[in-house]
Amino acid sequence: MERQMLKGKVAVITGASYGMGRTMAELFAEEGAAVVLTARGRERLDETVAGIREKGGKAIGVTADVCSTSDIQRVFSATIEEFGDLDILINNAGIGEQKLIDETDDEWMLHVMNTNLGGPMRCIREALKIFLPKNEGVIINVSSVNGTRPFCGAAYTSTKGALNTLTKNVAMRLIDTNIRCNAIAPGATLTPAHLANKDGKQPGGDKMLKYSGHYVYFPGPECETIDQAYACLYLASRMGRAVRGQVLQVCNGAFL
Repeated sequence: MERQMLKGKVAVITGASYGMGRTMAELFAEEGAAVVLTARGRERLDETVAGIREKGGKAIGVTADVCSTSDIQRVFSATIEEFGDLDILINNAGIGEQKLIDETDDEWMLHVMNTNLGGPMRCIREALKIFLPKNEGVIINVSSVNGTRPFCGAAYTSTKGALNTLTKNVAMRLIDTNIRCNAIAPGATLTPAHLANKDGKQPGGDKMLKYSGHYVYFPGPECETIDQAYACLYLASRMGRAVRGQVLQVCNGAFL
């Protein structure tokens, strides 16, 4: 009989209605976890939850904006109410963009920062209210290769570098516990956001790439969403039990 690597675990995954988050939720459910999916839009969230349940998985969806503290608190309350516990948090929700620094106004800057950095900080804060009393848990932040090679928009790349630093800071704070915090750093991955970026349809178009393209190498093939989900599975399962404060880059060697 096939062994499920996350049997009996409960996971919260933000930004889980499509792309990498959806694949992560589907994989974790297949591996035995009960999954709590969050997203701002209800329709695709419900579709993803229904698909997991049809395959025999345990899942609920909670509409939430990671920029809202009350929304995040509601997600974790719903998790405990439905499944009684929490074991894994994946901070996947985020905004991609290509705006030049000289075209980044305060409103946009703060929106991206509030989502890409503020969101994970809020979720980690809430998760630790559950993890610390029982001295167990896993936190996984979804960063980007832009955290170290900042070729996309000024606000986006800055938040991903900050998220890498936050990952290490949280891991340090938790070093004397059984709670692990790590991150994955996806490279070019076949998601709607990545395809929009290639077509110059993200906020800022392709202006930044006219400058940063000299420093970016995109060999084939691009990663698939399952590649990022597998990396999260490694970190969330017993296989990653000795890994702390690391940023695991998954990019098919495109950003060495």
